[in-house]
Amino acid sequence: MGGVWGPRAPAMPRSRRAARRGPGSARAGSPASDEEAGSEVLSHCSSASEGASPAEEAAGSEAAAEQSQEEEVEDRLKEQVDNLLDKSAKTRQVALQSLRLAFSSKTLSEFLLERRLTLTDCLEKCLKKGKGEEQALAGTVLTLLCLQMGSGPEGEEVFRSLKPLLVSVLTDSTASTGARQSCATALGMCCYIAAADLKDLVSCLSCLEGIFSSPTAGEGGSAPAQHGPLHCSALQSWSLLLTICPPSHVKSVLDNCWLKLPPLLSSSSVALRILAGETIALVFELAQDMEEDVCHQDTEFLCAQLKVLATESNKYRAKTDRRKQRSIFRDILRFIESGEYQEETIRFGLECMYLDTWARQRTYQAFKEVLGSGICHHLQNNELLREIFGLGPPLVLDAAALKASKVSRFEKHLYNSAAFKARTKARSRVRDKRADVL
Repeated sequence: MGGVWGPRAPAMPRSRRAARRGPGSARAGSPASDEEAGSEVLSHCSSASEGASPAEEAAGSEAAAEQSQEEEVEDRLKEQVDNLLDKSAKTRQVALQSLRLAFSSKTLSEFLLERRLTLTDCLEKCLKKGKGEEQALAGTVLTLLCLQMGSGPEGEEVFRSLKPLLVSVLTDSTASTGARQSCATALGMCCYIAAADLKDLVSCLSCLEGIFSSPTAGEGGSAPAQHGPLHCSALQSWSLLLTICPPSHVKSVLDNCWLKLPPLLSSSSVALRILAGETIALVFELAQDMEEDVCHQDTEFLCAQLKVLATESNKYRAKTDRRKQRSIFRDILRFIESGEYQEETIRFGLECMYLDTWARQRTYQAFKEVLGSGICHHLQNNELLREIFGLGPPLVLDAAALKASKVSRFEKHLYNSAAFKARTKARSRVRDKRADVL
Protein backbone atom coordinates (compact mmCIF):
# COMPACT_ATOMS: atom_id res chain seq x y z
CA MET A 1 0.00 0.00 0.00
CA GLY A 2 2.84 2.35 0.82
CA GLY A 3 4.38 1.66 -2.58
CA VAL A 4 1.16 2.44 -4.39
CA TRP A 5 0.22 5.67 -2.67
CA GLY A 6 3.77 6.85 -2.13
CA PRO A 7 5.44 8.00 1.04
CA ARG A 8 3.36 9.63 3.79
CA ALA A 9 3.40 13.42 3.69
CA PRO A 10 5.37 15.06 6.46
CA ALA A 11 3.38 16.29 9.45
CA MET A 12 2.30 19.93 9.34
CA PRO A 13 3.85 22.19 11.93
CA ARG A 14 1.69 22.69 15.00
CA SER A 15 1.46 26.46 14.68
CA ARG A 16 0.06 26.38 11.11
CA ARG A 17 -2.35 23.58 12.05
CA ALA A 18 -3.65 25.60 14.96
CA ALA A 19 -4.09 28.64 12.77
CA ARG A 20 -6.12 26.64 10.28
CA ARG A 21 -8.35 25.28 13.01
CA GLY A 22 -9.23 28.85 13.94
CA PRO A 23 -8.89 30.87 17.09
CA GLY A 24 -11.32 28.77 19.11
CA SER A 25 -9.29 25.57 18.67
CA ALA A 26 -5.87 27.02 19.46
CA ARG A 27 -4.21 25.55 22.53
CA ALA A 28 -4.22 27.76 25.57
CA GLY A 29 -0.82 28.82 26.77
CA SER A 30 0.73 28.93 23.27
CA PRO A 31 1.84 32.57 22.58
CA ALA A 32 2.35 32.04 18.88
CA SER A 33 -1.11 30.58 18.33
CA ASP A 34 -2.75 33.40 20.34
CA GLU A 35 -1.09 36.10 18.24
CA GLU A 36 -2.07 34.41 14.97
CA ALA A 37 -5.66 33.92 16.14
CA GLY A 38 -5.91 37.58 17.15
CA SER A 39 -4.57 38.76 13.82
CA GLU A 40 -7.07 36.56 11.96
CA VAL A 41 -10.00 37.98 13.98
CA LEU A 42 -8.88 41.52 13.24
CA SER A 43 -8.53 40.82 9.53
CA HIS A 44 -11.95 39.17 9.45
CA CYS A 45 -13.60 42.13 11.21
CA SER A 46 -11.90 44.65 8.96
CA SER A 47 -12.97 42.80 5.79
CA ALA A 48 -16.54 42.59 7.11
CA SER A 49 -16.62 46.32 7.88
CA GLU A 50 -15.21 47.19 4.46
CA GLY A 51 -17.86 45.15 2.62
CA ALA A 52 -21.23 46.82 1.84
CA SER A 53 -24.50 45.53 3.19
CA PRO A 54 -26.85 43.68 0.80
CA ALA A 55 -29.26 46.63 0.78
CA GLU A 56 -26.47 49.05 -0.17
CA GLU A 57 -25.23 46.70 -2.88
CA ALA A 58 -28.77 46.39 -4.29
CA ALA A 59 -29.21 50.18 -4.27
CA GLY A 60 -25.87 50.63 -5.99
CA SER A 61 -26.69 48.08 -8.68
CA GLU A 62 -30.10 49.71 -9.26
CA ALA A 63 -28.48 53.14 -9.62
CA ALA A 64 -25.94 51.76 -12.07
CA ALA A 65 -28.66 50.03 -14.09
CA GLU A 66 -30.73 53.23 -14.13
CA GLN A 67 -27.76 55.29 -15.27
CA SER A 68 -26.94 52.87 -18.07
CA GLN A 69 -30.59 52.90 -19.14
CA GLU A 70 -30.60 56.72 -19.24
CA GLU A 71 -27.44 56.70 -21.34
CA GLU A 72 -29.02 54.23 -23.73
CA VAL A 73 -32.14 56.42 -24.04
CA GLU A 74 -30.02 59.50 -24.72
CA ASP A 75 -28.03 57.67 -27.40
CA ARG A 76 -31.27 56.68 -29.11
CA LEU A 77 -32.58 60.24 -28.94
CA LYS A 78 -29.36 61.60 -30.45
CA GLU A 79 -29.76 59.15 -33.30
CA GLN A 80 -33.38 60.21 -33.89
CA VAL A 81 -32.40 63.91 -33.89
CA ASP A 82 -29.77 63.14 -36.53
CA ASN A 83 -32.40 61.27 -38.57
CA LEU A 84 -34.49 64.46 -38.81
CA LEU A 85 -32.01 65.63 -41.45
CA ASP A 86 -32.26 62.44 -43.50
CA LYS A 87 -33.24 62.72 -47.17
CA SER A 88 -35.97 60.09 -46.79
CA ALA A 89 -39.34 61.49 -45.69
CA LYS A 90 -40.23 58.12 -44.17
CA THR A 91 -37.09 58.15 -42.00
CA ARG A 92 -37.87 61.68 -40.81
CA GLN A 93 -41.44 60.70 -39.91
CA VAL A 94 -40.24 57.68 -37.91
CA ALA A 95 -37.77 59.92 -36.07
CA LEU A 96 -40.51 62.45 -35.27
CA GLN A 97 -42.78 59.70 -33.97
CA SER A 98 -40.01 58.41 -31.69
CA LEU A 99 -39.30 61.90 -30.37
CA ARG A 100 -42.98 62.53 -29.76
CA LEU A 101 -43.25 59.34 -27.71
CA ALA A 102 -40.09 60.10 -25.72
CA PHE A 103 -40.97 63.75 -25.00
CA SER A 104 -44.51 62.89 -23.87
CA SER A 105 -43.51 60.02 -21.57
CA LYS A 106 -40.31 61.37 -19.94
CA THR A 107 -38.91 64.61 -18.53
CA LEU A 108 -35.80 65.39 -20.59
CA SER A 109 -35.24 69.08 -19.94
CA GLU A 110 -31.50 68.74 -19.18
CA PHE A 111 -30.85 66.66 -22.27
CA LEU A 112 -32.86 68.98 -24.52
CA LEU A 113 -31.40 72.18 -23.07
CA GLU A 114 -28.08 71.51 -24.81
CA ARG A 115 -29.69 70.52 -28.12
CA ARG A 116 -32.65 72.88 -28.37
CA LEU A 117 -31.12 75.00 -31.14
CA THR A 118 -30.27 71.95 -33.26
CA LEU A 119 -33.70 70.46 -32.69
CA THR A 120 -35.42 73.78 -33.43
CA ASP A 121 -33.58 74.05 -36.76
CA CYS A 122 -34.56 70.47 -37.68
CA LEU A 123 -38.23 71.09 -36.84
CA GLU A 124 -38.19 74.29 -38.88
CA LYS A 125 -36.97 72.36 -41.93
CA CYS A 126 -39.64 69.69 -41.40
CA LEU A 127 -42.36 72.36 -41.23
CA LYS A 128 -41.04 74.20 -44.30
CA LYS A 129 -40.17 71.34 -46.63
CA GLY A 130 -42.31 68.51 -45.26
CA LYS A 131 -45.83 67.63 -46.32
CA GLY A 132 -48.94 66.45 -44.52
CA GLU A 133 -48.05 63.92 -41.84
CA GLU A 134 -44.49 65.19 -41.42
CA GLN A 135 -45.68 68.75 -40.77
CA ALA A 136 -48.30 67.52 -38.31
CA LEU A 137 -45.71 65.48 -36.38
CA ALA A 138 -43.26 68.38 -36.38
CA GLY A 139 -45.91 70.66 -34.88
CA THR A 140 -46.62 68.16 -32.09
CA VAL A 141 -42.91 67.64 -31.32
CA LEU A 142 -42.45 71.42 -31.22
CA THR A 143 -45.26 71.69 -28.65
CA LEU A 144 -43.65 69.00 -26.50
CA LEU A 145 -40.22 70.64 -26.83
CA CYS A 146 -41.61 73.93 -25.58
CA LEU A 147 -43.34 72.10 -22.73
CA GLN A 148 -40.02 70.49 -21.76
CA MET A 149 -38.14 73.82 -21.92
CA GLY A 150 -40.67 75.60 -19.71
CA SER A 151 -41.55 79.27 -19.45
CA GLY A 152 -38.00 80.56 -19.14
CA PRO A 153 -35.82 82.27 -21.77
CA GLU A 154 -35.12 78.95 -23.53
CA GLY A 155 -38.81 78.22 -24.11
CA GLU A 156 -39.46 81.79 -25.22
CA GLU A 157 -36.59 81.51 -27.70
CA VAL A 158 -38.08 78.36 -29.23
CA PHE A 159 -41.53 79.97 -29.51
CA ARG A 160 -40.27 83.25 -30.99
CA SER A 161 -38.16 81.50 -33.63
CA LEU A 162 -40.98 79.28 -34.98
CA LYS A 163 -44.09 81.38 -34.36
CA PRO A 164 -44.10 82.97 -37.89
CA LEU A 165 -43.81 79.54 -39.49
CA LEU A 166 -46.67 78.14 -37.39
CA VAL A 167 -48.91 81.05 -38.41
CA SER A 168 -47.91 80.58 -42.05
CA VAL A 169 -48.86 76.87 -42.12
CA LEU A 170 -52.04 77.46 -40.10
CA THR A 171 -53.36 80.13 -42.46
CA ASP A 172 -52.31 78.29 -45.64
CA SER A 173 -55.49 76.89 -47.18
CA THR A 174 -53.47 74.57 -49.43
CA ALA A 175 -51.80 72.79 -46.49
CA SER A 176 -53.26 69.55 -45.21
CA THR A 177 -55.93 69.71 -42.50
CA GLY A 178 -53.80 67.60 -40.15
CA ALA A 179 -50.82 69.96 -40.49
CA ARG A 180 -52.98 73.04 -39.91
CA GLN A 181 -54.65 71.39 -36.92
CA SER A 182 -51.28 70.53 -35.37
CA CYS A 183 -49.98 74.06 -35.94
CA ALA A 184 -53.11 75.54 -34.31
CA THR A 185 -52.47 73.43 -31.21
CA ALA A 186 -48.75 74.26 -31.23
CA LEU A 187 -49.40 77.99 -31.60
CA GLY A 188 -51.81 78.06 -28.66
CA MET A 189 -49.78 75.82 -26.36
CA CYS A 190 -46.40 77.43 -27.04
CA CYS A 191 -47.89 80.90 -26.61
CA TYR A 192 -49.52 79.82 -23.34
CA ILE A 193 -46.23 78.41 -22.04
CA ALA A 194 -43.59 80.82 -23.29
CA ALA A 195 -45.06 84.13 -24.54
CA ALA A 196 -43.72 86.99 -22.42
CA ASP A 197 -45.09 89.85 -24.51
CA LEU A 198 -48.78 90.83 -24.62
CA LYS A 199 -48.43 91.55 -28.34
CA ASP A 200 -47.62 87.90 -29.03
CA LEU A 201 -50.68 86.83 -27.03
CA VAL A 202 -53.03 89.21 -28.83
CA SER A 203 -51.70 88.30 -32.29
CA CYS A 204 -52.10 84.56 -31.59
CA LEU A 205 -55.65 85.09 -30.36
CA SER A 206 -56.49 87.05 -33.51
CA CYS A 207 -55.00 84.40 -35.79
CA LEU A 208 -56.87 81.54 -34.08
CA GLU A 209 -60.13 83.48 -34.03
CA GLY A 210 -59.85 83.94 -37.78
CA ILE A 211 -59.84 80.16 -38.20
CA PHE A 212 -62.86 79.07 -36.16
CA SER A 213 -64.97 82.13 -37.02
CA SER A 214 -64.16 82.15 -40.74
CA PRO A 215 -66.99 82.11 -43.32
CA THR A 216 -66.35 78.38 -43.88
CA ALA A 217 -67.48 77.78 -40.31
CA GLY A 218 -70.80 79.35 -41.33
CA GLU A 219 -73.90 79.57 -39.25
CA GLY A 220 -76.15 76.61 -38.98
CA GLY A 221 -73.25 74.14 -39.22
CA SER A 222 -72.58 74.58 -42.94
CA ALA A 223 -68.84 74.03 -42.52
CA PRO A 224 -67.36 71.16 -44.52
CA ALA A 225 -66.97 68.06 -42.38
CA GLN A 226 -63.18 67.94 -42.92
CA HIS A 227 -62.82 71.36 -41.27
CA GLY A 228 -64.38 70.21 -37.98
CA PRO A 229 -61.10 69.06 -36.34
CA LEU A 230 -59.31 72.23 -37.50
CA HIS A 231 -61.98 74.49 -36.00
CA CYS A 232 -61.90 72.43 -32.78
CA SER A 233 -58.13 72.84 -32.44
CA ALA A 234 -58.30 76.56 -33.18
CA LEU A 235 -61.16 77.11 -30.71
CA GLN A 236 -59.47 75.05 -28.01
CA SER A 237 -56.21 77.01 -28.36
CA TRP A 238 -58.12 80.31 -28.44
CA SER A 239 -60.03 79.49 -25.25
CA LEU A 240 -56.81 78.29 -23.58
CA LEU A 241 -55.13 81.65 -24.27
CA LEU A 242 -58.25 83.42 -23.05
CA THR A 243 -57.59 82.04 -19.55
CA ILE A 244 -54.34 84.03 -19.26
CA CYS A 245 -55.57 87.25 -20.87
CA PRO A 246 -55.48 90.44 -18.79
CA PRO A 247 -58.93 91.72 -17.76
CA SER A 248 -58.79 94.59 -20.26
CA HIS A 249 -58.48 92.22 -23.21
CA VAL A 250 -61.11 89.84 -21.82
CA LYS A 251 -63.52 92.77 -21.82
CA SER A 252 -62.78 93.48 -25.49
CA VAL A 253 -63.41 89.79 -26.25
CA LEU A 254 -66.79 90.03 -24.53
CA ASP A 255 -67.62 93.07 -26.64
CA ASN A 256 -66.35 91.86 -30.03
CA CYS A 257 -66.12 88.07 -30.14
CA TRP A 258 -68.98 86.91 -27.95
CA LEU A 259 -71.55 86.74 -30.75
CA LYS A 260 -69.28 84.46 -32.82
CA LEU A 261 -69.62 81.55 -30.37
CA PRO A 262 -73.38 80.69 -30.30
CA PRO A 263 -73.54 79.87 -34.06
CA LEU A 264 -70.98 77.09 -33.47
CA LEU A 265 -73.56 75.28 -31.32
CA SER A 266 -75.35 74.36 -34.55
CA SER A 267 -72.31 72.71 -36.11
CA SER A 268 -72.64 69.23 -37.58
CA SER A 269 -69.57 68.17 -35.52
CA VAL A 270 -70.45 66.99 -32.02
CA ALA A 271 -66.92 67.77 -30.82
CA LEU A 272 -67.19 71.36 -32.06
CA ARG A 273 -70.63 71.77 -30.46
CA ILE A 274 -69.35 70.56 -27.10
CA LEU A 275 -66.21 72.70 -27.31
CA ALA A 276 -68.27 75.76 -28.22
CA GLY A 277 -70.54 75.14 -25.22
CA GLU A 278 -67.57 74.80 -22.86
CA THR A 279 -66.05 77.99 -24.27
CA ILE A 280 -69.32 79.87 -23.69
CA ALA A 281 -69.29 78.66 -20.07
CA LEU A 282 -65.65 79.79 -19.78
CA VAL A 283 -66.53 83.27 -21.06
CA PHE A 284 -69.39 83.48 -18.53
CA GLU A 285 -66.96 82.46 -15.78
CA LEU A 286 -64.36 85.07 -16.76
CA ALA A 287 -67.09 87.72 -16.93
CA GLN A 288 -68.24 86.79 -13.41
CA ASP A 289 -64.68 87.12 -12.11
CA MET A 290 -64.55 90.61 -13.62
CA GLU A 291 -68.08 91.38 -12.39
CA GLU A 292 -69.10 92.06 -15.98
CA ASP A 293 -72.55 91.40 -17.42
CA VAL A 294 -72.64 89.01 -20.39
CA CYS A 295 -76.31 89.54 -21.07
CA HIS A 296 -77.35 90.66 -24.52
CA GLN A 297 -80.47 90.49 -26.61
CA ASP A 298 -79.91 86.84 -27.62
CA THR A 299 -79.29 85.44 -24.11
CA GLU A 300 -82.72 83.84 -23.93
CA PHE A 301 -82.23 82.25 -27.32
CA LEU A 302 -78.81 80.95 -26.16
CA CYS A 303 -80.32 79.31 -23.07
CA ALA A 304 -83.00 77.76 -25.27
CA GLN A 305 -80.26 76.34 -27.54
CA LEU A 306 -78.42 74.89 -24.54
CA LYS A 307 -81.60 73.25 -23.24
CA VAL A 308 -82.22 71.62 -26.61
CA LEU A 309 -78.67 70.26 -26.71
CA ALA A 310 -78.95 69.06 -23.10
CA THR A 311 -82.06 67.00 -23.93
CA GLU A 312 -81.50 66.10 -27.59
CA SER A 313 -82.59 62.60 -28.59
CA ASN A 314 -82.40 62.70 -32.39
CA LYS A 315 -81.90 59.21 -33.76
CA TYR A 316 -79.74 60.34 -36.66
CA ARG A 317 -76.91 61.13 -34.20
CA ALA A 318 -74.80 58.32 -32.70
CA LYS A 319 -75.98 57.08 -29.31
CA THR A 320 -72.57 57.70 -27.70
CA ASP A 321 -72.44 61.24 -29.09
CA ARG A 322 -75.94 62.00 -27.79
CA ARG A 323 -75.12 60.71 -24.32
CA LYS A 324 -71.87 62.69 -24.09
CA GLN A 325 -73.47 65.85 -25.46
CA ARG A 326 -76.42 65.70 -23.03
CA SER A 327 -74.14 65.17 -20.03
CA ILE A 328 -71.83 68.09 -20.82
CA PHE A 329 -74.55 70.54 -21.81
CA ARG A 330 -76.48 69.78 -18.61
CA ASP A 331 -73.39 70.92 -16.69
CA ILE A 332 -73.02 74.01 -18.91
CA LEU A 333 -76.66 74.99 -18.51
CA ARG A 334 -76.53 74.46 -14.73
CA PHE A 335 -73.47 76.72 -14.49
CA ILE A 336 -74.97 79.52 -16.60
CA GLU A 337 -78.29 79.43 -14.75
CA SER A 338 -77.08 78.90 -11.15
CA GLY A 339 -73.28 79.22 -11.18
CA GLU A 340 -72.72 75.59 -10.05
CA TYR A 341 -69.72 73.70 -11.45
CA GLN A 342 -69.41 69.90 -11.42
CA GLU A 343 -66.03 69.39 -9.75
CA GLU A 344 -63.73 66.68 -11.07
CA THR A 345 -60.87 64.93 -9.27
CA ILE A 346 -57.69 63.91 -11.12
CA ARG A 347 -55.48 61.34 -9.38
CA PHE A 348 -51.86 60.65 -10.28
CA GLY A 349 -49.50 58.60 -8.14
CA LEU A 350 -49.99 59.51 -4.48
CA GLU A 351 -51.41 62.94 -5.34
CA CYS A 352 -54.63 64.37 -6.68
CA MET A 353 -55.86 67.74 -7.92
CA TYR A 354 -59.31 69.24 -8.37
CA LEU A 355 -60.77 70.80 -11.50
CA ASP A 356 -63.22 73.23 -9.95
CA THR A 357 -63.47 75.90 -12.67
CA TRP A 358 -63.96 75.95 -16.43
CA ALA A 359 -60.57 77.68 -16.85
CA ARG A 360 -58.79 74.94 -14.93
CA GLN A 361 -60.65 72.27 -16.87
CA ARG A 362 -59.74 73.85 -20.20
CA THR A 363 -56.05 74.00 -19.21
CA TYR A 364 -55.98 70.36 -18.11
CA GLN A 365 -57.74 69.13 -21.26
CA ALA A 366 -55.29 71.04 -23.48
CA PHE A 367 -52.24 69.46 -21.83
CA LYS A 368 -53.88 66.04 -21.73
CA GLU A 369 -54.55 66.14 -25.47
CA VAL A 370 -50.88 66.85 -26.19
CA LEU A 371 -49.32 64.47 -23.63
CA GLY A 372 -51.81 61.61 -23.90
CA SER A 373 -51.03 58.84 -21.42
CA GLY A 374 -47.90 60.76 -20.29
CA ILE A 375 -50.01 63.37 -18.49
CA CYS A 376 -49.69 61.55 -15.13
CA HIS A 377 -45.89 61.37 -15.38
CA HIS A 378 -45.61 65.06 -16.21
CA LEU A 379 -48.02 66.07 -13.44
CA GLN A 380 -45.73 64.23 -11.03
CA ASN A 381 -42.36 65.40 -12.36
CA ASN A 382 -42.67 68.37 -14.74
CA GLU A 383 -42.04 71.60 -12.82
CA LEU A 384 -43.92 73.68 -15.40
CA LEU A 385 -47.17 71.72 -15.05
CA ARG A 386 -46.86 71.60 -11.28
CA GLU A 387 -46.47 75.37 -11.23
CA ILE A 388 -49.45 75.91 -13.56
CA PHE A 389 -51.76 73.75 -11.43
CA GLY A 390 -50.32 74.89 -8.09
CA LEU A 391 -49.01 71.47 -7.04
CA GLY A 392 -45.73 72.66 -5.54
CA PRO A 393 -42.30 71.05 -6.14
CA PRO A 394 -42.21 67.38 -7.22
CA LEU A 395 -42.46 64.85 -4.40
CA VAL A 396 -39.32 62.87 -3.56
CA LEU A 397 -40.32 59.29 -2.70
CA ASP A 398 -38.07 56.44 -1.60
CA ALA A 399 -38.43 52.86 -2.78
CA ALA A 400 -40.48 51.85 0.28
CA ALA A 401 -43.03 54.62 -0.29
CA LEU A 402 -43.33 53.75 -3.96
CA LYS A 403 -43.87 50.09 -3.12
CA ALA A 404 -46.47 50.97 -0.50
CA SER A 405 -48.34 53.16 -2.99
CA LYS A 406 -48.85 50.28 -5.41
CA VAL A 407 -52.15 48.44 -5.05
CA SER A 408 -52.21 44.69 -5.58
CA ARG A 409 -54.43 43.11 -8.20
CA PHE A 410 -56.57 41.47 -5.52
CA GLU A 411 -57.14 44.79 -3.72
CA LYS A 412 -58.11 46.42 -7.05
CA HIS A 413 -60.60 43.59 -7.63
CA LEU A 414 -62.15 44.08 -4.20
CA TYR A 415 -62.40 47.84 -4.70
CA ASN A 416 -63.99 47.48 -8.15
CA SER A 417 -66.48 44.91 -6.85
CA ALA A 418 -67.52 47.17 -3.97
CA ALA A 419 -67.82 50.18 -6.29
CA PHE A 420 -69.91 48.18 -8.76
CA LYS A 421 -72.25 47.01 -5.99
CA ALA A 422 -72.67 50.54 -4.62
CA ARG A 423 -73.26 51.95 -8.09
CA THR A 424 -75.90 49.32 -8.84
CA LYS A 425 -77.75 50.09 -5.61
CA ALA A 426 -77.66 53.82 -6.25
CA ARG A 427 -78.97 53.45 -9.79
CA SER A 428 -81.67 50.97 -8.86
CA ARG A 429 -83.32 53.61 -6.65
CA VAL A 430 -83.98 55.92 -9.58
CA ARG A 431 -84.82 53.30 -12.19
CA ASP A 432 -88.46 52.64 -12.99
CA LYS A 433 -89.51 49.32 -11.47
CA ARG A 434 -92.04 47.38 -13.48
CA ALA A 435 -94.00 46.54 -10.33
CA ASP A 436 -94.20 50.20 -9.38
CA VAL A 437 -95.48 51.15 -12.82
CA LEU A 438 -98.18 48.52 -12.67
